[in-house]
Amino acid sequence: MRIRLNISDGHYEEVKKELLDAGFEISEEGEYILSESGSVDNTFVIARDEEGLKVHIASDDIIYIESFGHDVEVHTTEGRFFASERLYQLAEKLDREQFFRVSNSVIISKKHVRKIRPAISMKFVLTMDDGTLVDVTRSYYYAFKEFFGI
Repeated sequence: MRIRLNISDGHYEEVKKELLDAGFEISEEGEYILSESGSVDNTFVIARDEEGLKVHIASDDIIYIESFGHDVEVHTTEGRFFASERLYQLAEKLDREQFFRVSNSVIISKKHVRKIRPAISMKFVLTMDDGTLVDVTRSYYYAFKEFFGI
């Protein structure tokens, strides 16, 4: 079992050694995250760039996040990055006042929505700051209206 650690530098090596001695594998691609109490940080997302290098993306820079099966792309003001976490994990981690899931495959940043246009069949089409059009599906219609106060 692979585990990703979200532990402060002061405890990281100690916890890592205990887990390795117990037979666990420590990896940034781990399917489980072990974190200290109160250590969830929603100010950034860890992702990889086009070359596969690990980067910390400030949540303020995230325009939207899109999932294609197991592949998750984080679209930012600086470009596109690839997250190792699943979309539902990112949705839980991000600030619920700032981010909203608009479909089964997309999370948007409230501050990067440029235009909201109603569409047929209880839907909305959003224009994001980068010009991308994002659909709000019917399943999320009423929650979206409440989120934006429409």
